[in-house]
Amino acid sequence: MPREGIALVLSAPSGAGKTTLVKRLLAEFPHIGYSVSCTTRQPRQGEVDGKDYIFLSHEEFEQRRVQGYFAEWAEVHGNFYGTPLAPVKEKLHQGQDVLFDIDVQGAAQLKLSLSEATFAFILPPSLHELENRLRGRGLDDEPTIARRLVNARSEILQARWYDSVIVNDNLDQAYDTLRAVYVAAGLAPARNPHLLDEILNR
Repeated sequence: MPREGIALVLSAPSGAGKTTLVKRLLAEFPHIGYSVSCTTRQPRQGEVDGKDYIFLSHEEFEQRRVQGYFAEWAEVHGNFYGTPLAPVKEKLHQGQDVLFDIDVQGAAQLKLSLSEATFAFILPPSLHELENRLRGRGLDDEPTIARRLVNARSEILQARWYDSVIVNDNLDQAYDTLRAVYVAAGLAPARNPHLLDEILNR
């Protein structure tokens, strides 16, 4: 019987480098499934519907929310995001590890619907450095950057209830820490409920 899958939940302020860390983790551990969220925001250049996100209209999102389709949902920067519940539960039951890349509002809801999940928060080394990164990537206008910085303060305060916090100052060191969090999660007795009996009966 396969072990229960790991639900690894990652959150971070916009610009903290979470996407880069996620790509490295998935490259090293390609067996990890990626939880594809639904969103009402417009696709960015290069994003593929069904792979990066499931892009929905506000009306479609609201209909699914009312039907109880989402494990969690939240409004972020004026758009809605949500995680489909049934596919996630099925993957975990089959032993598939699943990675969640979501904001703190969604993570708080997942804490209730997936209490066995492992929660890690990616921190910038400072708010000043975070601002430099947001400006340097050239994706947002000034009002958006200002809003993201305000949100970052409240998001960072929420990191207190996560299982792990990882400061992304040096990318290689931050990745090594994230990797350790993931590997350690797979060693928990709850993930391997039959292992002890198997050892004793050999």
